[in-house]
Amino acid sequence: MLSSEIIMAAMKNDSETLNKKTFLQELKHCRFEVGYYDKNEKPIYTEIEHFNTFDEDFSMKNGCCYTVIEDSSDHLGVHYIVLKENELLETVQQLRIKIIEYLVFSFLLMGVVGYFLGRLFLKPVREQIESLDQFISDTTHELNTPISAILMTIQSLKGVDEKKMKRLEASAKRLSVMYSSLTYRLEGKVQPKEMLDLKKIINERVEYVKELIDSKRLNIALDLDPTKVFINKRSAYRLIDNLLSNAIKYSDVGDSISITLKEYVLKVKDTGIGIDQEMQEDIFKRYHRANEERGGFGIGLNIVLSICKEYKIKLDLDSQKGKGSTFILTFPKVKNKR
Repeated sequence: MLSSEIIMAAMKNDSETLNKKTFLQELKHCRFEVGYYDKNEKPIYTEIEHFNTFDEDFSMKNGCCYTVIEDSSDHLGVHYIVLKENELLETVQQLRIKIIEYLVFSFLLMGVVGYFLGRLFLKPVREQIESLDQFISDTTHELNTPISAILMTIQSLKGVDEKKMKRLEASAKRLSVMYSSLTYRLEGKVQPKEMLDLKKIINERVEYVKELIDSKRLNIALDLDPTKVFINKRSAYRLIDNLLSNAIKYSDVGDSISITLKEYVLKVKDTGIGIDQEMQEDIFKRYHRANEERGGFGIGLNIVLSICKEYKIKLDLDSQKGKGSTFILTFPKVKNKR
């Protein structure tokens, strides 16, 4: 607009008689400060002090914005028109603040709406899961009585074929171990800790599942040092039971299981089917089974992981497909208490 006014004035008036400075001073230029310069960058009339950046179309300095318009026709000797804006940066900053405020408000609003919609849509799923958990809880508690009755009856039976007796006892004890794992997972109560001899517990649990070991004709070797650990007794039972159960389950007839306990490191090794490398990260997930044919409920190793996390036991796995697996548990050292 300013350039057009200058061109019109140059066409209508004699440039020799026209007072250029007065004319330029009277030009309307809205809210900007303005400066008019010749081709040598010398001011003809200017409201801008100390401006010398003519090679940039737009620039910012000291919180002000400058724009330069070049007119090569040099009407009235004006080659450069410079506009200065004092409030643009402040306006842009205010705009940025408003945009951020609107974005934050939008995210909060979407979060609140998403939360309530999520609760609304997931309510039927949550109810089904709660019903399923309650059903499993009720079912496992109902199993306790017949399992206990079976075990007691087996102990009192006489005159029954020894092989059949051992098979029956092995099956009953397997049910008992599965029942204990289910109830341990469902209860989730905080249990008191106590000082226990891990060697004694391992011997006890190996003896408990001896019929299961014998039923698959597995060779088991124990190399245990007396080791004191600070853990809940029921948790210790579930830890050893599930490691043993896993080793038995995934071993073939005639395979070997070795259990060593040295310097607070427990290793449960089997020569069974092993685990694929890509599956090893998933076997500790609840309800995940490494083998569909031999898997149980898929909670045993998840219980092992939970107990290890609770008692700060480091858990490692060394396994190769077809060569067996070794579960390595490193227990925190316990200082002797008087």
